Amino acid sequence: MKKILILGFLFLFPITAYLFFSSGVNNFAKLPVLTENISELSEFETINGEKITLEGKITVLGFFGSDLQSKYGNVFNLTHKIYIPFHEFDDLQFVTILQRGNENLVKELMLELDKITDTRKWKFVYGTPDATSSLFNSLNTNISLDSNFGTTQVFIIDKNKKLRGRSEDEDGTVLYGFDTSSVAELNNKMKDDIKVLLAEYRLALKKYNSNRDI
Repeated sequence: MKKILILGFLFLFPITAYLFFSSGVNNFAKLPVLTENISELSEFETINGEKITLEGKITVLGFFGSDLQSKYGNVFNLTHKIYIPFHEFDDLQFVTILQRGNENLVKELMLELDKITDTRKWKFVYGTPDATSSLFNSLNTNISLDSNFGTTQVFIIDKNKKLRGRSEDEDGTVLYGFDTSSVAELNNKMKDDIKVLLAEYRLALKKYNSNRDI
């Protein structure tokens, strides 16, 4: 009997430990709010003049500036690791801030993305350098835009225009954004954090519906 118990423990313990740690620390709490009152997208529009808003949407927000071509690899990393797994959630959108002059590059890029997924949830919007800097500064992060008003980092904004992330990452620092040049970071951190936020909203919706039924 002792041998059976010991063997059972040795078999089950590694599996339990793996499931615990693979779930991610953030899965056991709400995703921290890092910045409140992010600026709205009122100064930006799509190539067709469509206005996009952050309010009421969970947004993956990126700034690819005036040199989209150099970010093609980043776009495909984000597409495979984040967009494809999550784009079917109704309240989730992907918004990329660009400078004018990238319109033809966006058309070419969308043709390539359309071959692998439904891109309707991905919005490329255009604004001036000043509007881009103002929006980016409202995130209040430790990250800077480059000379082309772009960055490889993308950010998670909740429905109330609050920046979500990790108030204490594995190295003890604040994680404001996720580096799209790192497949590992997208796969092991960003994917986990989006799951947490989506679960948070699903739980809130269940509570709301339960209260209505009472």
